[in-house]
Amino acid sequence: MLTGRMMNFPLTLTHFLERARTLYARSEIVSRRPDRSLHRYTYADFYRRACRLAGALRRLGVKPGDRVASLCWNHHQHLELYFAVPAMGAVLHTLNLRLHPNDLGYIARHAEDRVLVVDRSLLPLFEKFAGAVPSIERVIVIPDDGPAPSGRLDYEQLLAPEPDTFDFPKVDEHAAAMLCYTSGTTGNPKGVLFSHRSTVLHTLVSCMADVLGVCGEDAVLPVVPMFHAAAWGLPYDAVATGAKVVMPGPHLDPASLLDLMAQERVTVAGGVPTIWLGILALLDQEPKRWDLSAMRTMAIGGSAAPAAMIDGFQKRHGLVVTHAWGMSELNPVGTLSRLKRHHADADDATKLSLRASQGFPLPFVDQRHVSDTGEVLPWDGSTMGELEVRGPWVASSYYGDEGNDRFTKDGWFKTGDVVTIDSEGYLRITDRSKDVIKSGGEWISSVALENALMAHPTVLEAAVFAGRHAKWDERPLAAVVFKPGQSATKEELSAHLEKHFAKYWVPDAYLFVQQIPRTSTGKFLKTKLREEYGDYLLKNPQE
Repeated sequence: MLTGRMMNFPLTLTHFLERARTLYARSEIVSRRPDRSLHRYTYADFYRRACRLAGALRRLGVKPGDRVASLCWNHHQHLELYFAVPAMGAVLHTLNLRLHPNDLGYIARHAEDRVLVVDRSLLPLFEKFAGAVPSIERVIVIPDDGPAPSGRLDYEQLLAPEPDTFDFPKVDEHAAAMLCYTSGTTGNPKGVLFSHRSTVLHTLVSCMADVLGVCGEDAVLPVVPMFHAAAWGLPYDAVATGAKVVMPGPHLDPASLLDLMAQERVTVAGGVPTIWLGILALLDQEPKRWDLSAMRTMAIGGSAAPAAMIDGFQKRHGLVVTHAWGMSELNPVGTLSRLKRHHADADDATKLSLRASQGFPLPFVDQRHVSDTGEVLPWDGSTMGELEVRGPWVASSYYGDEGNDRFTKDGWFKTGDVVTIDSEGYLRITDRSKDVIKSGGEWISSVALENALMAHPTVLEAAVFAGRHAKWDERPLAAVVFKPGQSATKEELSAHLEKHFAKYWVPDAYLFVQQIPRTSTGKFLKTKLREEYGDYLLKNPQE
């Protein structure tokens, strides 16, 4: 082998931080506070405060490898943590503020967090699990809705005496940078340790024109929480390229987000489908209220985005949706839907079908799907199997080594998603392995039924799940939320579905509900639906 003669230059987040100061000092970071006022400062200010934060944490005894936890909304101080903590060699552990206190206590204890940085408005949540985490030695309070209470360290006061510079150490690119935990829908949450190298590579690929194409001319709004899979890497994408950063704070209702998008001329935003369903409904009600002409694309992931929603944004409002798939174990984005050059002449239905898929893998991500027995399946667009992936930003094991049966002997990660893959590599998630409905030996995709139901003009949201059945073992049930002032009968919804699916796919019953339960990351909580309605067909055999 003839070895290349290139420098061994480390791929670390420190480089992005220094680059922000050197090249993008005048770029702007905007945050909405709890009182709805806006905080503005520049990347130059951001760098100085990141240095002060690193100095303050070192003064408190934080060492390389120590876990610094955050319990925060999306705002500029959280962004300071995103860079200062990894750059000083420590590990940022983002806590999901929507989890139950018992889960938060388990996660923080499992991570052995030493320091916690928490929004003052979220202190009551911390107090509910503080006693379960003896490893936390210091609590730093961000005074978002008032001063830090007596006995707690005030974030701003802590930073005030520190110098504007910090001698950041030379961090190994394989060192841990961030610790994120899975949502724990199947067993205890599991820790995923992102490295500097994995995060830098993910950022560089995310900024490619064929991915999200984030650049210095963009204004990036991470609607997806910074505690959820590193906000899909959007904060790192923005800082790496000098883009304007727009943070929503705790105000995630559709009107607040639309106001912020219009006012700050946002070009790229990212969030889960439930957020965008609400935004689309409000835009349909008041189509001329907000000027969103600056918006280049809205990235949607976390769960499958209904084709009707993607089409509605495009046709009724001229807004482009970029559909993506990923998970915490992928640091977090794995695939993204783009039309290929030869699709230019395809009909509208074909284009929509492709855009509504989860797309094909990003560079350096390999994919395959396998049968229950581990047989690698063909890319024929119809054969369903569990998705497996590998790549430089795919986890190789979990922190603490729990759940490592998810990693195959030949180096692939088992995602738990049931998919089809077509001949061009387009991925379509048909279900989670725990949610797929197996009726009389046949698989039925709950995701496909949900997307079709949400294309009905009266339906706002729909979740399809397995109900126990005396003859067929399982049959599909649908929980449906109607749009305000709208309704439909079981027969009308069934007739709508029978246009697209075999009759045995059509749900046996429809449960008309006011709200569908959600997970902490905004996905439909089907375990709750199964617990509450799983025996519905046994109790109502006439259905």
